[in-house]
Amino acid sequence: MNAPPIPGSSEPPPSAHTPPPAPAPLQPPRPSLSELFIAFATISLYGFGGVLAWSRRMMVEERGWLTAEQFNEAYALCAFLPGPNIVNLSVVFGSRFRGPAGGAVALAGLLGPPMILVIIIGALYAHYGDLPVLRHMLTGVASAAAGLMVATVAKMARPLFHNRAVIGPLIALSTFVAIGIMHWPLALVLAIILPVSITLAWVRI
Repeated sequence: MNAPPIPGSSEPPPSAHTPPPAPAPLQPPRPSLSELFIAFATISLYGFGGVLAWSRRMMVEERGWLTAEQFNEAYALCAFLPGPNIVNLSVVFGSRFRGPAGGAVALAGLLGPPMILVIIIGALYAHYGDLPVLRHMLTGVASAAAGLMVATVAKMARPLFHNRAVIGPLIALSTFVAIGIMHWPLALVLAIILPVSITLAWVRI
């Protein structure tokens, strides 16, 4: 039974069938400084041949710090900034969650461990780099790294087919044809593709 109305009040009595309020959207976890350092150190140690595949796996699939769309947006921004893409991404990502300290910690985790390993491996390669067995091993590692890159690009391309704000597949295909097949200069392609993609996004929003 519904509760009787309160005398002198114009508000209707509460209904027993009032739907519960909608739950608040879940916020992604906010990494601490130590988690940032460990995550990017892990990415750098796993990322032989390129850390893009491991960074997306860590941030999107394992930790859930970013959605697939957010990772694409952050990586796209870093790709158009001067400097290595993954270095830019570590600074942007760390600063987003923990400010300048987060950016510095993420960068230290990304660059510190591999720098030590490269010094050690470089010394070993100077002595054993001419061995045929080692050359065959490096060829196999390079093939695996290329496969990781192709798999990551395929995963990053999926959200483009669901985003109606930009004709994503057409822009991606045009960029691939211009650089990969036509061998046009990278600066020229970016100078054309960037304003075109922004204009299309602005018109279709």
